[in-house]
Amino acid sequence: MTADQVKGKGFRGALRYNLQKVDQGVAKILDMSFTSGKEDAIMQEVALVRMLRPSLQKYFYHTSLNFPPNENLADEQMNIIANEYLNNMGFDQHQYAIFRHFDADHPHLHILVNRIGYDGKVVSDSKDYQRSEQVLRRLEKQHGLTEVISSRQAQERAMTKNELEMMKRTDEPSVKMKLQVLIKNVLSEKPAATQFIQQLEAQGINVLFNQASTGFVSGISYGYEGMLFKGAHLGNAYKWQAVKNVISYEQERDRTAIYQANLRTREQPSARTGQSAGGGTATGADADTKVTAGNRKDVQQGTGKLQDQIGKANRKYKQAAGTDGQHGNQPRLSDTKDSQQRGTNLQGQPSGRQQVGYQALPDSDLIGSLLGTDHHAGDMDQTALNEFKRKRKKRKGQRMG
Repeated sequence: MTADQVKGKGFRGALRYNLQKVDQGVAKILDMSFTSGKEDAIMQEVALVRMLRPSLQKYFYHTSLNFPPNENLADEQMNIIANEYLNNMGFDQHQYAIFRHFDADHPHLHILVNRIGYDGKVVSDSKDYQRSEQVLRRLEKQHGLTEVISSRQAQERAMTKNELEMMKRTDEPSVKMKLQVLIKNVLSEKPAATQFIQQLEAQGINVLFNQASTGFVSGISYGYEGMLFKGAHLGNAYKWQAVKNVISYEQERDRTAIYQANLRTREQPSARTGQSAGGGTATGADADTKVTAGNRKDVQQGTGKLQDQIGKANRKYKQAAGTDGQHGNQPRLSDTKDSQQRGTNLQGQPSGRQQVGYQALPDSDLIGSLLGTDHHAGDMDQTALNEFKRKRKKRKGQRMG
């Protein structure tokens, strides 16, 4: 029997999922502490208990108990096992609901619990995975169920559901399984560290050690067929602590060979499993770097477009100003004397300033909005500004007189 645990902030989503399964006829309610099996009524009762600890965010606890296909127990026995599991995990004074599902190839239960008890106390989630395993092992013996080897005892990681499905489709073992076999064969010969590396590389396995500058090694990963696995992902027997006890290893003697093996591994193409050939996963710092680099690229592209638009406007300005300049009549922005004559130069022809303000700067509205100004570029007339200052100064003098 195995258990998958989830802790979260929301009770309603999981509750609705299980109630929908009941409505579809692929699940049933074995037991619950609520007075009604309706979603809204259950959530109202949950809300009342939550008031005892309103600051607690992750108050929801959900676990699924999974049995082997051959252990198709009666509802009553499964309900007893589920309640004993809850009591042993510390949920003896808490709201709960137990659902049995029939939508998989193995019998399983879904248990929804409020971590906040009726007395306001909260069940700690510290080391809850270890506690859950201990409870499961006791229940297996108590009820005569198939005993599952604990993760601490397991030397090899079992196939995942996806690996099993892929093996059915391709009729060949997964990369992880093939890697486990190859490494196990090399370890069975108990080679020296140098030979261990050489024999693995001869079979297409690149080794990456977590080596400090002092030469101390604290971990190991294996690259095979474009994928990179930490030793812990393959099983306890493939961790460095187990490997170094099998092979002949001395830190000072083997530090150069290990360093060179790391260089060869890092030269390999990046792994496909979400882990880089450098040994780190694509999550964390590496993923952040990629995202950040992408954002920087986007910003650079956006800035370049703006610079292009401004550059085009400047070129159009120079062209417009140079047109009149070819005839020796290039106007300045201060050529006009009256704001009523802004569209006409001294010869009665359209002025260069108007061309600059409206024709040579077709994107001036965009530039203005980016700069935060509320006025059109054509309104920024120095002569008009000077005239305004002169009149204001004159009015101020009159008031003082």
